[in-house]
Amino acid sequence: MKTPAVTQAEKKLESQKDPRQRIVLLDELASFYAYTDTKRAIILLDELNALLKLVEFEEFADFRLNHLIYCAAVENQLYNYEKAALYYLEVIPLMEERGDSNDQAEVYIDYAGVCMNLDKLEEAHTYLDKATRELKLFPNEQLQSRLISREGYLNLKSKNWPAAIELFLGAEKKINALPNMAIKDYYFLTLTYSGLGKVYEMNAELEKTIFYYRKVLEMCLRENMLARISWHYLNLGLGYMTLGNLEDAEPYFKKAIDTTDDESQLPRAMAVANLGYCRLEQRNYEGALELFEAAETIFRELKAEDFRNFSMIAGWRGRTFHEQGEIQNAILHYQKALQYAREIDDYKQLFLVCKDLAGLYAEQKEYKNAYEYQVWHDGFYEKYMEDANNQKIKEIEVRYEAEKKKQEAEMHKLRATKLQLKALRAQMNPHFMYNALNSIQKYITSNEITFASKYLAKFANLMRQSLDNSDLEIISLEKEIEFLDNYLSINEKLRFEDKLSYKISVEDDIEEDILGVPTMIVQPYVENAIEHGLRSIKNGFVKVNFSVFDEDTILCVVEDNGIGRVKASQLKMSDPRFQNHRSRGTNITLERLRILHSSEDENLVKIVDLEDKTTGKATGTRVEIKIPIVEVQVK
Repeated sequence: MKTPAVTQAEKKLESQKDPRQRIVLLDELASFYAYTDTKRAIILLDELNALLKLVEFEEFADFRLNHLIYCAAVENQLYNYEKAALYYLEVIPLMEERGDSNDQAEVYIDYAGVCMNLDKLEEAHTYLDKATRELKLFPNEQLQSRLISREGYLNLKSKNWPAAIELFLGAEKKINALPNMAIKDYYFLTLTYSGLGKVYEMNAELEKTIFYYRKVLEMCLRENMLARISWHYLNLGLGYMTLGNLEDAEPYFKKAIDTTDDESQLPRAMAVANLGYCRLEQRNYEGALELFEAAETIFRELKAEDFRNFSMIAGWRGRTFHEQGEIQNAILHYQKALQYAREIDDYKQLFLVCKDLAGLYAEQKEYKNAYEYQVWHDGFYEKYMEDANNQKIKEIEVRYEAEKKKQEAEMHKLRATKLQLKALRAQMNPHFMYNALNSIQKYITSNEITFASKYLAKFANLMRQSLDNSDLEIISLEKEIEFLDNYLSINEKLRFEDKLSYKISVEDDIEEDILGVPTMIVQPYVENAIEHGLRSIKNGFVKVNFSVFDEDTILCVVEDNGIGRVKASQLKMSDPRFQNHRSRGTNITLERLRILHSSEDENLVKIVDLEDKTTGKATGTRVEIKIPIVEVQVK
């Protein structure tokens, strides 16, 4: 069903001559038809592509990106999953370069769906994790509901039924709670209902299966999302047939066969075969055989070695001839069914066909053959039950591993939170606070009110930043640098009275206002440089530099011109002032970095002793810290 906005856009497109205005209208319409009318979408996208070649690139860069996204969605709807994947792999780096966090999350979620259609489950999991990270800091209920639905399908593919049901029901609730649902939200709702129908089908809860498959079909018809309508008709028909209600099943099989909106021939072939089964149950043998012949022809055109469906049809043909009394034809087709089933070790089909053959030979009083097939039946049934039990064990293992990972993730989060609280307590050296406050008090008693007010405000701001940051898991690099600058400024002016200087620099490629980093990572190392390297000299200097290490990591280098680690250790042993300072913050920070990187790599923090090349005298210390980029929000 077209919305008023779509109808109005179509009317405008009819009369609009200006290429630039047509691009805007084509983009708007393509976003709708990609999920409702793929034929119309293809026409619009072809024109959009042609017009985009005529205009300046930068001005219409977003429309070019959208064009690729819509093309990917259409190819996915048309079952061309490899083509869809190629489009998304072209889109993703472009989106990471120019899209915001929600744009990136959306394309990750969409590509994960294509990966699942291609059975690339690990890749799907990777991109859903990426989407999760994007949405963690920039929440979006619409995208969160889609993410949950995709996670439901991952668990469905892994046969973790309880988790799949929980996720699908959660997605359904979130989508239905959205204030203004777009066509893509309806599309994801149909995916969610289909997922629920499939889970209940696999667990033989047929009433629930039919309930959700009917909801899918009704929504697709109401919203005119017909690209996969044959599957929805087929699924509902199969639900009724499995329930034994052939009268209700038959109309849906016929609709799956007759529809022209779905280009896939596979559901059509399956509907023809199952309609033939309905004819067989009704003892319309001639009609059944005609339909079985038609179904096999379509299956062979689609795939030369579709042994499962070939075996199913051959078995039904065998039964048809058997009931007609055409024994030789029946045996011939039962044997074909066995041959096809053996090709794929379909033990369920094998024991069912052997049972039919044993019954047939018993009716013909050929008891030796009947006994032989009964023995085979028993053997295949035993193998089927063994496979079924192994499958159940695998399903339990999958659920166990999923629950284990979930608990491990929660434990990591808990550990990180506890470490963060410890880091807060260890962050501010009491000497720093006392000296800063004493210096402010001196300004007050000396009646230097301007300086007292200025540095009291700075100190209060630093304390407020420290407390505010302790409630956050990550902050922008800009705020982290602002905090460091405030901290070093107070040390420079109050504690060391201009005997200390510092410089903070950021590589040009880094946009510190949009890069997210874990809180309270750098300050402990800066404090360590001051306490152990610079406190005993007159012209101390601290340099802090941020640069790109790789796409997931920032390298922070804290360098001082202090006395070096050897001399600092000696002073620590001999000078009570140094003994009072404990490097708890750096130890805690290293452990946090290991958790955040999921690594025990000792090089996450590297300490280098600086020396004069001629004399070998210590000239300071450099600390290299690898900080994970937790989130990137592009402007």
